[in-house]
Amino acid sequence: MLFYQAALLGGYLYAHGLQRFQLKTQIIIHLGLFTAAAAFLPIAAANWLPDPGATPPALWLLALLAVSIGPVFFIVSAQAPLMQAWFARSNDRDAMHPFFLYAASNLGSLAALLAYPSVVETTTRLKMQGAGWAVGYLGLLALTFAAGYAALKHPGQLQERRQGNVSWTRRLRWTALAFVPSALLLSTTTHLTTDVMAMPLLWVIPLAVYLISFIVAFGKNGERATRRSVALAPILLLILGSTTFLTADAAVLYFAIAGVAMLYVVSLALHGTLAMEKPDAVDLTEFYLWMSVGGALGGLFCAIIAPMIFNWGYEQPILIIVAAFLIPAKQMGPMSIRLWSDGTTSGKVFRYLVPVATLALSVMAAVTFKTDAAIALAASFLVLVAATLSIGRQPQFAWNVLMLMMALGGWRQVTGNDEPISRVRSFFGMYAVLDADVPGIRQLRHGTTLHGVQSLVPAYMKRPMSYYAPESGVGQVFAAAPKLFGPHARMAFIGLGTGTLACYAQPGQTWTAFEIDPAMEAIARNQKLFTYISVCKPDLPVIIGDARLTLGKVAPASYDVLAVDAFSSDAIPLHLMTTEAFGVYQRAVAANGVLLVHVTNRYLDLEPIVAAIAKQTGWTATVRRNLPLPNITRGIHDTRSVWIIMTRTPDRMAEVAAIAQHSNMGWEAVPTKRDQVVWTDDFASILPAIKMSGTHGK
Repeated sequence: MLFYQAALLGGYLYAHGLQRFQLKTQIIIHLGLFTAAAAFLPIAAANWLPDPGATPPALWLLALLAVSIGPVFFIVSAQAPLMQAWFARSNDRDAMHPFFLYAASNLGSLAALLAYPSVVETTTRLKMQGAGWAVGYLGLLALTFAAGYAALKHPGQLQERRQGNVSWTRRLRWTALAFVPSALLLSTTTHLTTDVMAMPLLWVIPLAVYLISFIVAFGKNGERATRRSVALAPILLLILGSTTFLTADAAVLYFAIAGVAMLYVVSLALHGTLAMEKPDAVDLTEFYLWMSVGGALGGLFCAIIAPMIFNWGYEQPILIIVAAFLIPAKQMGPMSIRLWSDGTTSGKVFRYLVPVATLALSVMAAVTFKTDAAIALAASFLVLVAATLSIGRQPQFAWNVLMLMMALGGWRQVTGNDEPISRVRSFFGMYAVLDADVPGIRQLRHGTTLHGVQSLVPAYMKRPMSYYAPESGVGQVFAAAPKLFGPHARMAFIGLGTGTLACYAQPGQTWTAFEIDPAMEAIARNQKLFTYISVCKPDLPVIIGDARLTLGKVAPASYDVLAVDAFSSDAIPLHLMTTEAFGVYQRAVAANGVLLVHVTNRYLDLEPIVAAIAKQTGWTATVRRNLPLPNITRGIHDTRSVWIIMTRTPDRMAEVAAIAQHSNMGWEAVPTKRDQVVWTDDFASILPAIKMSGTHGK
């Protein structure tokens, strides 16, 4: 998102700069650059960049996108303001009011957003998509030529660029009004997909809502819709925004709906305000330029700055406060106007005493939250009343929204009273180490996703648990490694987590872990948090980087056992689940070795996909489902897990099963689907793999 917003800024800056030239010169320059950029077709990911393990992932990803699609997207991104500027110079009856075309532009974006995962990705391969996009690009070039020709052929009153009269105050306001929705889009997406539910394609919903707000704001009835949103937004900020610091575990659906609803209403209120404050057509490109500056700054704040300075998603409440300050709501009736009236006693009281009172009430609510719920509720209600009465007085309203947020969990969050034992944030997500409600259990969580568990009871501290329990597929195979491969087995696993698997290590064995996030290794090696590695395998080498790339560099047949457990949350990395990826695994595993793939997932049915890849690549596959009974023993916490065990031949699978299986715990055939398409680097879509109803899992 940051890349697209930055490239959009570049395109809008270019479109604005072209306005210095006569229309004919603009057309020649743009068509020339449009044609030159076609040299970068068809679009595809560049493969000549340095190893991502040696570069900060955010910078590497930005560089990859820049060299892969940068030139063509730069040109295409300039189309929206440029076509409107050319249209404004034609003799069309709507030429002096071309901003409705921005609604059309975002409608096209929305259609593409919905069509790609549902139709394009599920029916065509990447090479065909690239070719199709190239054809579309050339078609757009032809349409751009036609638009330029029409503007020259039918000139209107606005012939050439005239000096506008835009103040810096207005520019900064445009930037701020665009900044908040852009940043709120990203923070809401992060919040939804991490803390609420890690459901595949969930990110599409906030982005669609964001685009719809543009469509409505710049559409035919945009002004009416904007006024309604401006009136509704403060209420939603109070009701929904004030709960930002509360956890989502008890009301997942509420928090998901609340986040999306608030994003839409706030975005429409601010984008609609932008549309209502748009300048004359002569300053059209400058208007869009400062809008794109705000959008890019929003992306920069959420994608780069926030992960660097915050260990939690504090950007969400910050943006809600800024939105409360910017939304131009009106005061709620004559009573509110009288209470805040300048020069009156009530006005002075409300201006100077109410902020102090709401601060005191907010602190009171936080202090009495666990000791006297009635007092906490009453104090929070009084803050809510004060905030409601301050609607229309932006500084006071923003302060009172903040105080209500702090009353409802904010103080406990910032003072650490509700803090987990440790919280770490990196480019790849936000991790929390906390002691679970079950006595004697410590967990590592990435939002709502469990990444590892360790017992705090001394007798069980070395016992692998959660998905890696002795009865799990990986537990059975790892424990049987000495019998399967002798005392010098070579063991490896992808996805470090808490380092649980290290406690299957036996003397004489060689172990290697592959992990993409350095923050995860720091957590696993911190003895104050988890002790699996320090106690069981302190010399465990951890190779940092994308596992498919780093594993591809090891010598052939390097490992006897390889476990693939890299599915962060439920947004699985598709490039680790394709035929080509399994080719990398096959190369790294010895001829008589075992490959294990962890496919526990709440939302995706991955077993048929692995079965199809196994069949195509010649592997024999068996699935081990561990469904532990509720264990009331203090300090033990095993979870449901599904591991697929793979060998090169059926005979070797029979040998492994005979040695590794526990008594009365058999392995099963991996379920298949007749119409299952094999995932490859050129074709992989998770939409057909989504379960109709989520089940408990990773």
